[in-house]
Amino acid sequence: DWLGFIAAFVTMALGSVAQQDVFQRVTSARTEKIARQGTLLGGSLYLLMAFIPMFIAVSALLIDPAMVKQMLSNENDFQQVLPTLILQRTPLFAQVLFFGALLSAILSTASGTLLAPTAVITENVIQPLWGHKLSDRKMLVLLRLILIGFTCCVTLFALQSESSMYQMVQDAYKVTLVAAFTPLVFGMFWRRATPQGALLSMACGVVAWQYAEHFMSDALVPPQLVGLGSAIVGMIVGSLAPTLMGGQGHPEIVDLARQPEVADNPPA
Repeated sequence: DWLGFIAAFVTMALGSVAQQDVFQRVTSARTEKIARQGTLLGGSLYLLMAFIPMFIAVSALLIDPAMVKQMLSNENDFQQVLPTLILQRTPLFAQVLFFGALLSAILSTASGTLLAPTAVITENVIQPLWGHKLSDRKMLVLLRLILIGFTCCVTLFALQSESSMYQMVQDAYKVTLVAAFTPLVFGMFWRRATPQGALLSMACGVVAWQYAEHFMSDALVPPQLVGLGSAIVGMIVGSLAPTLMGGQGHPEIVDLARQPEVADNPPA
Protein backbone atom coordinates (compact mmCIF):
# COMPACT_ATOMS: atom_id res chain seq x y z
CA ASP A 1 0.00 0.00 0.00
CA TRP A 2 2.12 2.86 -1.33
CA LEU A 3 -0.43 5.51 -0.44
CA GLY A 4 -0.39 4.39 3.18
CA PHE A 5 3.41 4.40 3.20
CA ILE A 6 3.46 7.91 1.73
CA ALA A 7 0.93 9.07 4.32
CA ALA A 8 3.06 7.66 7.15
CA PHE A 9 6.18 9.31 5.74
CA VAL A 10 4.46 12.68 5.24
CA THR A 11 3.03 12.52 8.76
CA MET A 12 6.38 11.91 10.44
CA ALA A 13 8.49 14.07 8.10
CA LEU A 14 6.28 17.12 7.58
CA GLY A 15 4.42 16.86 10.88
CA SER A 16 7.70 17.27 12.75
CA VAL A 17 8.50 20.55 10.94
CA ALA A 18 6.12 22.53 13.14
CA GLN A 19 7.20 20.72 16.30
CA GLN A 20 10.34 21.03 18.38
CA ASP A 21 12.13 18.34 16.35
CA VAL A 22 12.78 20.83 13.55
CA PHE A 23 11.23 24.21 14.32
CA GLN A 24 12.94 24.62 17.70
CA ARG A 25 16.35 23.90 16.20
CA VAL A 26 15.76 26.32 13.35
CA THR A 27 14.55 29.20 15.50
CA SER A 28 17.36 28.79 18.03
CA ALA A 29 20.09 29.06 15.37
CA ARG A 30 21.97 32.33 14.94
CA THR A 31 21.99 32.37 11.13
CA GLU A 32 20.11 30.77 8.28
CA LYS A 33 23.20 28.77 7.32
CA ILE A 34 23.54 27.30 10.81
CA ALA A 35 19.82 26.53 10.91
CA ARG A 36 20.01 24.70 7.59
CA GLN A 37 23.15 22.74 8.44
CA GLY A 38 21.95 21.92 11.95
CA THR A 39 18.63 20.63 10.66
CA LEU A 40 20.28 18.41 8.06
CA LEU A 41 22.81 17.10 10.58
CA GLY A 42 20.10 16.44 13.17
CA GLY A 43 17.96 14.62 10.61
CA SER A 44 20.92 12.47 9.55
CA LEU A 45 21.65 11.54 13.16
CA TYR A 46 17.96 10.75 13.72
CA LEU A 47 18.04 8.39 10.74
CA LEU A 48 21.30 6.78 11.83
CA MET A 49 20.18 6.18 15.40
CA ALA A 50 16.79 4.86 14.26
CA PHE A 51 18.49 2.15 12.22
CA ILE A 52 20.05 0.58 15.33
CA PRO A 53 16.85 -0.78 16.97
CA MET A 54 15.39 -1.47 13.52
CA PHE A 55 18.39 -3.65 12.64
CA ILE A 56 18.14 -5.52 15.95
CA ALA A 57 14.39 -6.05 15.49
CA VAL A 58 14.88 -7.38 11.96
CA SER A 59 17.59 -9.73 13.24
CA ALA A 60 14.92 -11.30 15.47
CA LEU A 61 13.41 -12.83 12.33
CA LEU A 62 16.59 -14.86 11.91
CA ILE A 63 17.33 -15.52 15.57
CA ASP A 64 13.87 -16.54 16.82
CA PRO A 65 11.25 -16.57 14.03
CA ALA A 66 8.75 -18.50 16.20
CA MET A 67 8.73 -15.75 18.82
CA VAL A 68 8.29 -13.06 16.18
CA LYS A 69 5.38 -14.93 14.61
CA GLN A 70 3.71 -15.26 18.00
CA MET A 71 4.15 -11.55 18.76
CA LEU A 72 2.82 -10.48 15.38
CA SER A 73 -0.28 -12.63 15.77
CA ASN A 74 -1.70 -10.08 18.23
CA GLU A 75 -2.37 -6.47 17.26
CA ASN A 76 -0.21 -4.65 19.80
CA ASP A 77 2.29 -7.37 20.75
CA PHE A 78 4.61 -6.39 17.90
CA GLN A 79 6.02 -3.78 20.28
CA GLN A 80 7.31 -6.63 22.44
CA VAL A 81 9.50 -8.19 19.73
CA LEU A 82 12.61 -6.17 20.54
CA PRO A 83 12.30 -6.24 24.38
CA THR A 84 11.59 -9.99 24.33
CA LEU A 85 14.60 -10.63 22.13
CA ILE A 86 16.82 -8.62 24.48
CA LEU A 87 15.51 -10.42 27.57
CA GLN A 88 15.84 -13.90 26.11
CA ARG A 89 19.01 -13.67 24.04
CA THR A 90 21.37 -11.17 25.67
CA PRO A 91 23.35 -11.07 28.95
CA LEU A 92 22.31 -8.95 31.91
CA PHE A 93 24.80 -6.19 31.06
CA ALA A 94 23.27 -5.72 27.60
CA GLN A 95 19.78 -5.75 29.10
CA VAL A 96 20.70 -2.96 31.51
CA LEU A 97 22.12 -0.88 28.66
CA PHE A 98 19.09 -1.45 26.43
CA PHE A 99 16.38 -0.69 28.96
CA GLY A 100 18.37 2.22 30.37
CA ALA A 101 18.61 3.75 26.90
CA LEU A 102 14.91 3.03 26.28
CA LEU A 103 13.88 4.72 29.53
CA SER A 104 16.15 7.67 28.77
CA ALA A 105 14.57 8.11 25.32
CA ILE A 106 11.05 7.95 26.75
CA LEU A 107 11.80 10.48 29.50
CA SER A 108 13.55 12.81 27.06
CA THR A 109 10.60 12.72 24.68
CA ALA A 110 8.11 13.17 27.52
CA SER A 111 9.95 16.17 28.95
CA GLY A 112 10.10 17.91 25.59
CA THR A 113 6.44 17.11 24.92
CA LEU A 114 5.44 18.77 28.19
CA LEU A 115 7.81 21.74 28.19
CA ALA A 116 7.18 22.88 24.59
CA PRO A 117 3.39 23.49 24.85
CA THR A 118 3.82 24.90 28.35
CA ALA A 119 6.25 27.55 27.12
CA VAL A 120 4.15 28.34 24.04
CA ILE A 121 0.89 28.74 25.99
CA THR A 122 2.52 30.88 28.68
CA GLU A 123 4.63 33.16 26.48
CA ASN A 124 2.45 33.45 23.38
CA VAL A 125 -1.07 33.29 24.82
CA ILE A 126 -1.30 34.13 28.51
CA GLN A 127 1.47 36.74 28.66
CA PRO A 128 -0.03 38.90 25.83
CA LEU A 129 -3.50 38.60 27.37
CA TRP A 130 -2.13 40.14 30.57
CA GLY A 131 -0.41 42.88 28.63
CA HIS A 132 3.08 41.56 29.45
CA LYS A 133 2.64 42.81 33.02
CA LEU A 134 3.37 39.56 34.85
CA SER A 135 6.50 39.54 36.98
CA ASP A 136 9.14 36.85 36.61
CA ARG A 137 8.00 35.20 39.83
CA LYS A 138 4.37 35.03 38.68
CA MET A 139 5.48 33.74 35.29
CA LEU A 140 7.43 30.95 36.95
CA VAL A 141 4.46 29.97 39.10
CA LEU A 142 2.20 30.05 36.05
CA LEU A 143 4.63 27.88 34.08
CA ARG A 144 4.67 25.30 36.84
CA LEU A 145 0.87 25.21 37.11
CA ILE A 146 0.41 24.82 33.36
CA LEU A 147 3.09 22.13 33.28
CA ILE A 148 1.26 20.18 36.00
CA GLY A 149 -2.00 20.57 34.08
CA PHE A 150 -0.46 19.28 30.84
CA THR A 151 1.13 16.39 32.72
CA CYS A 152 -2.21 15.32 34.19
CA CYS A 153 -3.95 15.55 30.81
CA VAL A 154 -1.26 13.58 28.99
CA THR A 155 -1.15 10.92 31.72
CA LEU A 156 -4.93 10.42 31.64
CA PHE A 157 -4.90 10.22 27.86
CA ALA A 158 -2.10 7.64 27.83
CA LEU A 159 -3.81 5.49 30.49
CA GLN A 160 -7.14 5.48 28.66
CA SER A 161 -5.70 4.98 25.18
CA GLU A 162 -5.40 1.50 23.70
CA SER A 163 -3.08 2.66 20.93
CA SER A 164 0.52 1.56 20.63
CA MET A 165 3.35 3.98 21.33
CA TYR A 166 3.97 4.37 17.60
CA GLN A 167 0.30 5.14 16.96
CA MET A 168 0.21 7.77 19.71
CA VAL A 169 3.35 9.45 18.36
CA GLN A 170 1.91 9.36 14.84
CA ASP A 171 -1.37 10.88 16.05
CA ALA A 172 0.58 13.71 17.69
CA TYR A 173 2.33 14.46 14.40
CA LYS A 174 -0.99 14.36 12.54
CA VAL A 175 -2.22 17.32 14.58
CA THR A 176 0.67 19.56 13.56
CA LEU A 177 0.55 18.25 9.99
CA VAL A 178 -3.06 19.29 9.40
CA ALA A 179 -3.14 22.38 11.65
CA ALA A 180 0.30 24.01 11.80
CA PHE A 181 2.45 22.89 8.87
CA THR A 182 0.58 24.72 6.11
CA PRO A 183 0.31 28.15 7.85
CA LEU A 184 3.97 27.92 8.86
CA VAL A 185 5.29 27.12 5.39
CA PHE A 186 3.00 29.51 3.52
CA GLY A 187 3.75 32.25 6.04
CA MET A 188 7.48 31.90 5.38
CA PHE A 189 7.46 31.52 1.60
CA TRP A 190 4.25 33.12 0.24
CA ARG A 191 4.03 36.90 0.21
CA ARG A 192 0.23 36.95 0.06
CA ALA A 193 -0.29 34.78 3.14
CA THR A 194 -2.47 36.43 5.79
CA PRO A 195 -3.58 35.62 9.36
CA GLN A 196 -7.09 35.07 8.02
CA GLY A 197 -5.76 32.42 5.65
CA ALA A 198 -3.84 30.78 8.50
CA LEU A 199 -6.94 30.59 10.70
CA LEU A 200 -9.05 29.17 7.88
CA SER A 201 -6.29 26.70 7.05
CA MET A 202 -6.15 25.39 10.61
CA ALA A 203 -9.93 25.13 10.85
CA CYS A 204 -10.31 23.36 7.50
CA GLY A 205 -7.41 21.01 8.17
CA VAL A 206 -8.60 19.88 11.60
CA VAL A 207 -12.28 19.56 10.62
CA ALA A 208 -11.53 17.63 7.42
CA TRP A 209 -9.05 15.36 9.19
CA GLN A 210 -11.45 14.52 12.02
CA TYR A 211 -14.34 13.97 9.61
CA ALA A 212 -12.25 11.62 7.48
CA GLU A 213 -10.91 9.87 10.59
CA HIS A 214 -14.37 9.07 11.95
CA PHE A 215 -16.53 8.72 8.83
CA MET A 216 -14.08 7.85 6.02
CA SER A 217 -11.58 5.60 7.78
CA ASP A 218 -11.88 2.97 5.02
CA ALA A 219 -11.41 5.44 2.18
CA LEU A 220 -8.52 5.15 -0.28
CA VAL A 221 -6.94 8.43 0.83
CA PRO A 222 -5.68 8.43 4.46
CA PRO A 223 -7.40 10.99 6.74
CA GLN A 224 -4.26 13.05 7.42
CA LEU A 225 -3.74 13.62 3.69
CA VAL A 226 -7.36 14.78 3.43
CA GLY A 227 -6.69 17.22 6.25
CA LEU A 228 -3.44 18.44 4.69
CA GLY A 229 -5.11 19.06 1.33
CA SER A 230 -7.98 20.91 3.00
CA ALA A 231 -5.51 23.03 4.98
CA ILE A 232 -3.71 24.07 1.79
CA VAL A 233 -6.99 24.97 0.09
CA GLY A 234 -8.12 26.91 3.16
CA MET A 235 -4.84 28.81 3.29
CA ILE A 236 -5.05 29.89 -0.34
CA VAL A 237 -8.75 30.77 -0.26
CA GLY A 238 -8.53 32.60 3.06
CA SER A 239 -5.51 34.64 1.99
CA LEU A 240 -6.92 35.64 -1.40
CA ALA A 241 -10.41 36.44 -0.08
CA PRO A 242 -11.29 39.93 1.23
CA THR A 243 -9.78 40.43 4.67
CA LEU A 244 -12.39 40.24 7.43
CA MET A 245 -10.17 39.42 10.42
CA GLY A 246 -6.58 39.23 11.50
CA GLY A 247 -5.21 42.12 9.48
CA GLN A 248 -2.67 41.91 6.68
CA GLY A 249 0.27 39.57 6.35
CA HIS A 250 3.95 40.42 6.47
CA PRO A 251 5.37 40.11 2.94
CA GLU A 252 8.44 42.10 3.99
CA ILE A 253 9.50 39.17 6.18
CA VAL A 254 9.38 36.85 3.17
CA ASP A 255 11.44 39.33 1.14
CA LEU A 256 13.96 39.66 3.96
CA ALA A 257 14.37 35.91 4.24
CA ARG A 258 15.19 35.73 0.53
CA GLN A 259 18.22 38.00 0.94
CA PRO A 260 21.15 35.68 1.72
CA GLU A 261 23.47 38.47 2.76
CA VAL A 262 20.97 39.52 5.45
CA ALA A 263 19.96 36.02 6.49
CA ASP A 264 23.50 34.68 6.81
CA ASN A 265 24.97 37.83 8.36
CA PRO A 266 22.46 39.19 10.88
CA PRO A 267 23.25 42.40 12.71
CA ALA A 268 25.22 41.99 15.93
